[in-house]
Amino acid sequence: MTEIAKIIRVSGTVQGVSFRFYTQCEAEKLGVRGYARNLPDGRVEVFAEGEAAKVRQLVNWLRQGPDTAVVGGITEEDVAPAHHHGFETG
Repeated sequence: MTEIAKIIRVSGTVQGVSFRFYTQCEAEKLGVRGYARNLPDGRVEVFAEGEAAKVRQLVNWLRQGPDTAVVGGITEEDVAPAHHHGFETG
C-alpha cells in the first residue's frame, strides 16, 4: 500500500458553511488522516495523508464539497507525510 500526502487549498464559499466538518466526516469514512482549517484569506486548507487511492478520492470530493458550499477551485501540492493520527479540524 502506497501512502501519499497532499495539501489542498479550497477556494469559494467554503467558510461558515460547515465545510471543515463535512471534510472531516468524508476523510474519516475513507480512512484518510490530517486536518482541515480555515485560512485568513477565506480558503480552507486540507492536509490529507493515507492510502494513495483514498487521498485521491478525498481530493475528488473536495472539488465539489458538501451541498452547503460553493467550491470555486482547488490547488494541490504533494508533500511528505506527517504521520497524523486521525483527522482534525481547527
